[in-house]
Amino acid sequence: MSEKIITTEKLFKRYPVGDGEFTALNDINLTFDKGEFSGIIGPSGSGKTTLLNILGSLDSPTEGRATVLGHPISSLSHKEAAQLRNKHIGFIFQVYNLLPVYTVFENVEFALLLQNRSASERKKEVMQALEWVGLENMANKKPSKLSGGEGQRVAIARAMVKRPDLVLADEPTANLDAKNAHAILQTMKKLNEELNTTFIFATHDEKVMGYLNRLIHLEDGKVAKDEIVTAKTV
Repeated sequence: MSEKIITTEKLFKRYPVGDGEFTALNDINLTFDKGEFSGIIGPSGSGKTTLLNILGSLDSPTEGRATVLGHPISSLSHKEAAQLRNKHIGFIFQVYNLLPVYTVFENVEFALLLQNRSASERKKEVMQALEWVGLENMANKKPSKLSGGEGQRVAIARAMVKRPDLVLADEPTANLDAKNAHAILQTMKKLNEELNTTFIFATHDEKVMGYLNRLIHLEDGKVAKDEIVTAKTV
């Protein structure tokens, strides 16, 4: 039986604009099961990133409910939302956001420093995460010495090192050439299958869509189509 880890019900997000308001999300009703490899797709301005931010507890809905891993997002305090992210959610963005003064190892380790792990535990888990993305030999390099593809692989390792239940990826291939984009997507698909981690992408990249098993089409903040598909790329 499928385990539902995300539910949104009658979800709205509105922003004040001048004397009126802009509706970024309009009556979103969705569920996601554990282990999905899904995408929220649509043009710029369709609401993709807004929805991803709510699912990641970085923002709250104006109206309606979003329940993530059993936690109602609207009722979380800042501290509770931070704990949810620190323990259970990994983020991958199109900008890698690596800290330039730290090594690859230290950038990945950063995600574990808030979890009171021993130094030996952290070392073991960081090196395993770097193995997952094929960068175990670059642990002592600084981000400035990495290619774009390598930088994004470090970002994946940082998101995965705590073995999160959920990974949210916002246009993760936007700054990569086709070869690196496919390598990154293959890595994420492998981690999805091996660890049963749920991945949700916000994207309008056709390369990303080729790997996904479910496509949720957003148009003007509404779900226009929600379809199960057969991934075209392996």
